Amino acid sequence: MGGDESGIVSVTRRIEAPAGEIFNLLADPGSHPDVDGSGMLRAGASNPVVSGVGDVFIMKMHNERRGDYEIDNHVVEFEVNRRIAWQPALREAVEGMPVGVPIGHTWKFELTADGPDATVVTETYDCSTAPEGLRGYVDNGNAWVDSMTATLERLEELCGKAGGSTGPG
Repeated sequence: MGGDESGIVSVTRRIEAPAGEIFNLLADPGSHPDVDGSGMLRAGASNPVVSGVGDVFIMKMHNERRGDYEIDNHVVEFEVNRRIAWQPALREAVEGMPVGVPIGHTWKFELTADGPDATVVTETYDCSTAPEGLRGYVDNGNAWVDSMTATLERLEELCGKAGGSTGPG
């Protein structure tokens, strides 16, 4: 998508790896700093591998505006080797946003097998129900498209393959 005001953006990449291998990386919060294309995630949070909807994992974060902070990620969709999504919640007060409950935006990865050893991966950021201030800050999600593209590239590198194709979803 990208470039509109809906608050939903997606990026898709075909990765030469089985869906199970990719899903294992996405379901393990410990691998997220290695997968992250934004440069905001930090190592050090201790989390079990996600096993289903309702799980919550902590992510250490950093950005220029806020410095170091942590968020709770509430898993809202989970289908092994097919889909995983979470909604971030702040662990401390920031600019009038709620603490401890999802803010209204969702990160989702959808995997579709493309033969036995390849997978089409779509990462979606949905801020359509987020507060207006957050939507403005991230340009209705459009600010994330480059880092989402980089995330899928890194995911492919971690799977040990190169040469997939990219493009808006």
